[in-house]
Amino acid sequence: MARARGLILLAVLTAFAVGRVRAQLTSDVVPQGHVQLPGVRLWCVDTGGTGEPVVALHAATGSSQVWEHQIPALTRAGYRFIACDRRGYGRTIVERAASAGPAAAADDVEQLAQALGLSKLHLIGTAAGGIVALDYALSFQSRLRTLVVANSIGGVQDPDYLEMGRRLRPSPQFETLPAEFRELGPSYRAENPDGVARWLALEHVSRVPGAAAPPQPMKNHITFAALESLAVPTLLITGDADLYTPPPVLRLFAARIKGSAMTLLPEAGHSAYWEQPERFNAAVLAFLRLH
Repeated sequence: MARARGLILLAVLTAFAVGRVRAQLTSDVVPQGHVQLPGVRLWCVDTGGTGEPVVALHAATGSSQVWEHQIPALTRAGYRFIACDRRGYGRTIVERAASAGPAAAADDVEQLAQALGLSKLHLIGTAAGGIVALDYALSFQSRLRTLVVANSIGGVQDPDYLEMGRRLRPSPQFETLPAEFRELGPSYRAENPDGVARWLALEHVSRVPGAAAPPQPMKNHITFAALESLAVPTLLITGDADLYTPPPVLRLFAARIKGSAMTLLPEAGHSAYWEQPERFNAAVLAFLRLH
């Protein structure tokens, strides 16, 4: 077992040695490369160092590249920042399908933590990544120092909650809207055309060329009753212009997750980490420092 882990870590170090990425808001060069897991090579950015690790999970309209506003802020604060392309996104390569079916994204996060030798971690998930983060917390909460869920519908399957979602986002009309309309708030679209263009460029390259991105299965059946079992320090974030998770929806989660804290970002849409990175980062860092 020790020899196998050594081979995995050797592959990780080799991959990171040959790949480099530059965060847009900093001159620091950040290592990136493939991490070999069973049946998949996850493309990851990992700033390294001895700081407490922060693992970030991207939305369905992104990849590890979308965290360019968070990497410099969190690394300057002393944290080790890790972000990967989930299966079906970016440069991650699925080598074979498991005989029992696709692996749950939460299991990929756990396999990654083991491969990188992370005993405890802070976990951040935005939008669809927030669903994965909650799924991970339900199975592996002993691994977590903290949990941050931003702008996420959470994957809750309670019938009344699903019905509310259909009222908020009627189908198929909602899905036919442009991605930037669904995911970015009107204030941001009005004030920052360059930021919108950059977001769209990253969204465009997040998909694997010529390959569909079927959702990975959930490890847990997520319900509000299940969320009541969580005892991890949790920060919930949304924007008051979020079409998916407006403040009343976020309060449903805050009422179920014990001791959770809420942050509402004014005029932010569904991509608060991108639209208001200074406020987003400040809220996350203040929360992490408490734990």
